[in-house]
Amino acid sequence: MQWGTKSLAVSSNFKSMMSKNKSYNNQQIRQSNIRYWSWVIVLIIVAVTAAIRVRLLDIPLERDEGEYAYAGQLILQGFWPYQPPSLYKYKLPGIYFVYALILALFGQTQAGVHAGLLVANLMTIILLFLVARKLFSPFAAVTTAAVYSIISMGRPVLGLFAHGEHFVALAVVAGILILLKAIDSNRRTMLFLSGLLFGLAFLIRQHGSAFALFAAFYLLLEFRRRRAHWSKIASSFAIFCIAVVIPFVLTCIALLIAGVFDKFWFWTFVLAGKYMGMMPFSFGVKLFAEKMTQIILSSILIWILAAGGFVALLCKKKLRPQRLFILALLVFSFISVCPGFYFRSHYFVLVLPVVALMAGIGAATVRDFFAQDRSVLVAKVTPILLLLVPLFHAVYHQRNFLFFMSPTMVSRTIYGFNPFPESLEIAKYIKENSSEDDSIAILGSEPQILFYAKRHSATGYCDIYELVKNQDYTLQMHREMISELESARPKFLVFVTIYESWLSEPGAPKLILEWFRQYRPKYYEQVGVIDIASLDTTIYRWGEDAIGYWSRSENYILVFRRKD
Repeated sequence: MQWGTKSLAVSSNFKSMMSKNKSYNNQQIRQSNIRYWSWVIVLIIVAVTAAIRVRLLDIPLERDEGEYAYAGQLILQGFWPYQPPSLYKYKLPGIYFVYALILALFGQTQAGVHAGLLVANLMTIILLFLVARKLFSPFAAVTTAAVYSIISMGRPVLGLFAHGEHFVALAVVAGILILLKAIDSNRRTMLFLSGLLFGLAFLIRQHGSAFALFAAFYLLLEFRRRRAHWSKIASSFAIFCIAVVIPFVLTCIALLIAGVFDKFWFWTFVLAGKYMGMMPFSFGVKLFAEKMTQIILSSILIWILAAGGFVALLCKKKLRPQRLFILALLVFSFISVCPGFYFRSHYFVLVLPVVALMAGIGAATVRDFFAQDRSVLVAKVTPILLLLVPLFHAVYHQRNFLFFMSPTMVSRTIYGFNPFPESLEIAKYIKENSSEDDSIAILGSEPQILFYAKRHSATGYCDIYELVKNQDYTLQMHREMISELESARPKFLVFVTIYESWLSEPGAPKLILEWFRQYRPKYYEQVGVIDIASLDTTIYRWGEDAIGYWSRSENYILVFRRKD
């Protein structure tokens, strides 16, 4: 009898154990299926994003892209940034090396540049999906990926143009993912790698420094929350900080060896510091409000979803472990767009990852709310439909821009009379009528012409913007540019009359223009007139046809060739 009782007990325990194993196995299968389908959806998002961007790969380069592409082209030819015939700019050289890599992989054309952007954007989408899945749920992660895909190609942030912020975002999101894994695994090699990525983000654009500060701040808070020993905190934090500064230190050493460190330091720190202090705070606030309004209205339902995610983050106990991370990332993302208070449209790309994460939280919160309903249709289908509405609304709002306009018309719609489409024809003429040893000079801010023509600039001042600012070094720069031009004797001079190519400040010196008026008639003859008569009509006159032609509009470009 006792034996029978024991047998029944063992049998009961065995059945209970089998039931638990079966339940565990079912849960594992369910989770595996969710992971599988989440990856399928993300790959669909990637494919759709690629299809949209591929159609517009041939958008003419704008002037920032032209600057980066010209610098990357020179790097591939063996020249260092800030070394003649390279260009003088206040930006750190990381973006130039990124472009050099892109041009080496995809070719030295505008399509090659935008193919590099396409790859960077798709990688950011996938990495952001992995970050969101680690922090939240697969549903939130898929939403995050979809939202970032749409808002990162939006017109208000100039998402189809390869600005440095896209590559900063890639480095930052990769750094965040590895940082989270490093904290969970206590692996210092991953912590070191994360630091390197945040250091690269800073090297690509100075704005990236805000995210290095975010990572350091979050790392310290996590150590404190987990009550790590002070020796471990100190050593791990030191490893991270050393990794962050390594890319910059190595760059400085390389530029010092190349003999251009003084020029690099002057432009990227001395002059950049003055540049940051020139925008009045009140005007910056007005500019910020204007830009944010445009960005939010272009995808307002997505921003409402993100706002809902922000509220859920503050209110739901379930999200308490991730609250500090998202709030800190939001604050430092905002800081990243603030330097100088210029708030240029493409700066806001740096805010988009955290916005996408909050939208993912918002979508997951909606899903949790409907999951309580007994109806399968309501519990599973309704949240998906509610998610698709803001996504499709954002795409529909920009349908002409994304699906129907030609690459040239996209450039025209965004940049108006800026001569970005015309730069291709100007470069073609110069290339066909000069040798590889000939240099050219541009009085204006159109460095993309140098890139297209594959000709060296006669001066490091590849755009005119620094020469039309009312600051202490402007007159010195005028004299330096004049000296370089007279010494190089460029084969062609390109004079741009378009306002956006100069943006002269009141009271800025005009020495370069006075010099041009006297120097040009002695040594150069007019061989080209490019008259942008309207947004869809440009008149080209070359050779003898250019002599005596009077422009129909105020937006024209003159091309001069050195007299034989």
